[in-house]
Amino acid sequence: MAVILVTGAKGQLGNELKVISKNFCGYDFLFTDVDTLDLTNPEQTALFIQKTRPDWIVNCAAYNLVDKAESEPEMALLINGTAVKNITDVIKGTECKFIHVSSDYVYDGKSNVPYNEYSPTNPLSAYGRSKLAGEKYALIHHGSMIIRTAWLYSSFGNNFVKTIIKNAKEKKSLQVVFDQTGTPTYAADLAVAIMSIISGVIRNQFALNAGIYNYSNEGVCSWFDFATEIVQEAGLACLINPVLSKDYNSVAQRPAYSVMDKSKIKDNYGLSIPHWRTSLRKCMKLLN
Repeated sequence: MAVILVTGAKGQLGNELKVISKNFCGYDFLFTDVDTLDLTNPEQTALFIQKTRPDWIVNCAAYNLVDKAESEPEMALLINGTAVKNITDVIKGTECKFIHVSSDYVYDGKSNVPYNEYSPTNPLSAYGRSKLAGEKYALIHHGSMIIRTAWLYSSFGNNFVKTIIKNAKEKKSLQVVFDQTGTPTYAADLAVAIMSIISGVIRNQFALNAGIYNYSNEGVCSWFDFATEIVQEAGLACLINPVLSKDYNSVAQRPAYSVMDKSKIKDNYGLSIPHWRTSLRKCMKLLN
């Protein structure tokens, strides 16, 4: 029986993995969060992994407070970088397979065509730099797969979708930036993709090809487009007004363009990825 350790299980992606784990009989899932496994503690991490001997580790643990990371970069680096090193220090040289979740914020957003996995990285923020550090530590282990994702949301946790709904119920109008372009990712879709890869490898449908992969939903939009769609789906009367990033008060600089090319993950693992609007509607039904 394959043992699958999921860290950061109380976050958006971790919770979605919990939900779909019920569809995968015959696997032994271990769901942990900082209260049961502090990945920033190397001794505790080593002891836990050596005791449970997972066949797979899916690392969903992350520091994702993008603006706050500018004032506490050491904390972001500890959770997004050093904690990954603590995992790979234990598993390197073993047959344990490691899926680590990274971010589109490793790109600088200066491209005008979708980023692929070979595009140069140049993070603009402390958060982005911490995520890039985590990638480098993940690649210490020969069996590591890094999945860069973007604009993650879910019916679990705090996210852009929930924030827009809450604010749109309380206000007549909202200002949302229109000059940052990317693609939302429904965490439930990413969870399905991860488990499709794991189960496919276990059943020998295909091999795990280590390295970096991009994953988001299909399609392209701005944050303004995304917010407009959320408000319409929620049936709210709030007016969404487009603003420039320079006129919006945010501490961290964000990539202006972070659309990602998903060809590699689709070709390697036979994934079919839904359009962001289709997935948003699914999530909104759960929230309603």
